[in-house]
Amino acid sequence: MRYLIMCVSILALVACQRLEQVGKAPDFTPIEAGNEFFAMTSQPMPTTNPYPHGNGEASLWSGSRGSLLGDRRAGQRGDILTVVIEIDDKAEISNSSGRSRSGSDTMGIPNLLGIPQRLNERLPEGANMDHAYEADSSSSYKGNGSVARKEKLMLRVAATILDRLPNGVLRIQGSQEVRVNFEVRELIVTGFVRPEDVSRKNEITYDKIAGARISYGGRGQITDVQQPRIGQQVADVLLPF
Repeated sequence: MRYLIMCVSILALVACQRLEQVGKAPDFTPIEAGNEFFAMTSQPMPTTNPYPHGNGEASLWSGSRGSLLGDRRAGQRGDILTVVIEIDDKAEISNSSGRSRSGSDTMGIPNLLGIPQRLNERLPEGANMDHAYEADSSSSYKGNGSVARKEKLMLRVAATILDRLPNGVLRIQGSQEVRVNFEVRELIVTGFVRPEDVSRKNEITYDKIAGARISYGGRGQITDVQQPRIGQQVADVLLPF
């Protein structure tokens, strides 16, 4: 009874939370709660001054990011770069298999030193050793299978460098939320990139991201209707049929 009351209380709490969203658009995730905001507002790692005996900021040929010819690609914690996602995958797999087998076996002992004749006298009516046994067997199997999949996704999202690992690899994360009426579309990109793979346009393609995790989904009224109810999900897990 105690567990039953606990389950009912949890279901009631979930239902109350869903009722609070009736007639309201889904809320955005606070920007301040993300890792990108922490990386951009935290104190960066100290860098060595290339001009210890003077001020080289006025030189046009300095290698600083603020100079005319400086490298403005993202490379430090808190910097922003653009991730280009262009996925156009298509896979088709088709296979078929077949198997068949047939066999027959017959054995009889009509003559063997008169022994079959003596056995025939003792056997039931209709049975004799001339046809001791006869067996036939056959089996066949056919199988066909096919898989057809096509995925196409073209997106661009700004990502923030969260950390620079000891080997120089950059850990990035980017998120984007777009709300249209009562539906929020979410795009999340995380992974690891090499600084040299970032182009002069401060962009990097998804195929150069190691351990890439790309999530594109949504939440709101449309997504809520498309999802099965909690009771149905529980029943699908527990019922054996």
